[in-house]
Amino acid sequence: MRKLILFSFSLSIFLSCYSQQASVIYQRGLSADENLKAISNLGPYSQGGIGFDTRYEGIKGSPRLLDTLLPSFLKLDGQDYYIELMADLDLVNNAVIYIHPNTKKMYSVPLDIISEVIINNEGKEMVFRTTKGKKFEKEMRDQKVFQVLKEGRYQFIKIPLKKFLQADYKGAYSADRRYDEYIPDARYYLMNADGIFCQIQLNIKSVSKIYPDKKELIDQAGREETNPDKESMILSILGKF
Repeated sequence: MRKLILFSFSLSIFLSCYSQQASVIYQRGLSADENLKAISNLGPYSQGGIGFDTRYEGIKGSPRLLDTLLPSFLKLDGQDYYIELMADLDLVNNAVIYIHPNTKKMYSVPLDIISEVIINNEGKEMVFRTTKGKKFEKEMRDQKVFQVLKEGRYQFIKIPLKKFLQADYKGAYSADRRYDEYIPDARYYLMNADGIFCQIQLNIKSVSKIYPDKKELIDQAGREETNPDKESMILSILGKF
């Protein structure tokens, strides 16, 4: 009995000492900063802490022309009628996207089978066709859609584009741009006397180069033109031919 009492007393002393030692270790634990440093200095066989780059801010803009579905009319190759739907143009994937009126699901139609698209944008009809079969001064690598700005002999067209600009914030000399972005862009063309579309800049000199026989009229129209919108200025000049 006496031995049992002595054993119990010794055990209680041991547990008391261990508890005090563990408490001391816990109390003198690393501070937050020291703890992070310790994690970063873990041995080569440990993965250590995993960092997450939270600087990326996603994508701005979209590959679509108008970023919304608008009342439109679609005409396919070989058809003599238009299909009425809510649509927009995907300028990156070269397709017409639309919503099914019943299922409300989104679909797309490739440019290969499209003849014409007319989009009603705030009461203004925007007419689009494809570059398929058209002659360009510099051959097109991919088929594109273009907007008809002026019909007829002096045809004036616009190819709307969306450039993709990648985020740039990781390098030592980066621009600190933390998002990807689709940026609107456009190329303009005039059809010359041979029926070939030539790319132009929106200025008088460019128009005169395509129609040298109209140079005097173009120069005069340019002096009279006061519209700050360059696209409208070219349309106004062409309207005087």
